[in-house]
Amino acid sequence: MDFRYLAIEGPIGVGKTTLARHLGLRLDAATILDETDNPFIADLYSGRPGAAFQAQLFSLLARHRQQSELRQTDLFNQVTISDYLFDKDRIYAYLNLDDNELFIYQRLYDLLAADVVAPDLVVYLQAPSDVLRQRARRRRQRDATAPLPDDEYLGELNDAYNHFFFHYGDTPLLVVETSQLAFDWDAAAMDDLVRQFRDMGRGTRYYVPRTGRTSP
Repeated sequence: MDFRYLAIEGPIGVGKTTLARHLGLRLDAATILDETDNPFIADLYSGRPGAAFQAQLFSLLARHRQQSELRQTDLFNQVTISDYLFDKDRIYAYLNLDDNELFIYQRLYDLLAADVVAPDLVVYLQAPSDVLRQRARRRRQRDATAPLPDDEYLGELNDAYNHFFFHYGDTPLLVVETSQLAFDWDAAAMDDLVRQFRDMGRGTRYYVPRTGRTSP
C-alpha cells in the first residue's frame, strides 16, 4: 500500500480499537493503542471540579510519549496502525475545559504537537449518537465498573467529532459509516476496507461497508 501509517479515529464506543487489532493482523502491521487507563476519567465523568484539566493533561502527555516513540521506528519497512489521531486530543479539550484551562492546554499542546508524526491516512469511524448510546449501555451491563460518560456527553462528543472531521484536511481521510457494522469485521468486510485504502487519493472519501459503495 502507499499508506504506511494509518490512524483510526471516532468517538467512544465506535470500535476504533477493535478495527485497529483486526487491521494489524490483516496487514501484519505494528499496532499502537491509546492508553485508556487514565486515573482522572471517572472523576471527570462524575463532575469533580478540576478533574477535566487533570484528565486532559494526563492523556496529552501519555499520547505524546507514544508518538515520540513512534518517531524512532522505521515507518517505511512496516505498516503501522494507531487507534487514535494525536490531533483528536483537542476535541476533548474544547469540550471539557474552561477558557483559562484551555489557554494553558493550548500552549502545551502546540509545543508537543511539533514532535508528532502525521499519518498517511486517517480512517474516521462514524455512527449516530443513538447507536453509540446503545453500545455504551450494553457495555455498562457487561461491566458496571467501567468509567463511561452519560448519554448527553456522548451526544455532545459525537457532534464535536463530526464537526472536527467535517473541517479536517491535513491528510487523506476515509469516513466509514459503522452503524450497521458494530464490531463484526469479518474477512470480507476487512478485504473490502483494505481495497478502499488502496484506492484512496487526496481529500475525503465516504464509505458504507454494508453496501460497499463509496462517494467522492
